[in-house]
Amino acid sequence: MSMSSTDKGLLTPDNCAVVFIDLQPQMLGGVLSSGSGELLDNAVLLAKAAKAFRVPVILTTVDFPGFGGDLVPELVELFPGQERIARTSMNAWDDPRFVAAVRRCGCRNFVVAGLWSETALVFAVLQMLEEGFGMYVVEDASGGTSRCAHDAAIRRAEQAGAVSLTALQFLLELQRDWSRQAHRAEAMAIVKEHRPALIDHCSKDPGSLS
Repeated sequence: MSMSSTDKGLLTPDNCAVVFIDLQPQMLGGVLSSGSGELLDNAVLLAKAAKAFRVPVILTTVDFPGFGGDLVPELVELFPGQERIARTSMNAWDDPRFVAAVRRCGCRNFVVAGLWSETALVFAVLQMLEEGFGMYVVEDASGGTSRCAHDAAIRRAEQAGAVSLTALQFLLELQRDWSRQAHRAEAMAIVKEHRPALIDHCSKDPGSLS
């Protein structure tokens, strides 16, 4: 990916968008690579970070008998009224509406979380890499049907040029400097809600949240 599309290698609220692929209860039920509760918590952290920093978000779901259903309620609540692109294809990039949504964002970097890692997540990531986008896979907000399947998908994405990161890393990368007050209160509120143990540690060791 081009360094010119990032801030010297770092993501900012202005140079990226976030994509959620198939974060649906039925798909979440098939995840065995990690605990579904932990994965969902990370996905919600990611969504809150995107919303707090006004990062564009694309929502897409698979719509096929046995795999249907809307997004998890937590994402629906965070993005009320936002269009969800319902697909029959396992690969979102096969859907012209998804491609159009990506291109409308006007940025070159996409941060992606999805289910399942070995299909919908990695297929879209690989093809978007081929289109020249910088791809960032949120490893702890994505999951596969086994630990092996998830790990293999992450390796495949990285070998093709994607970068893996975590939901908390994304939030802190957007904030980057605690002297920036525009979104500091929102960022701290998200950390307190989703990583309370981290806040407890930092309160005992001021300045360690960096």
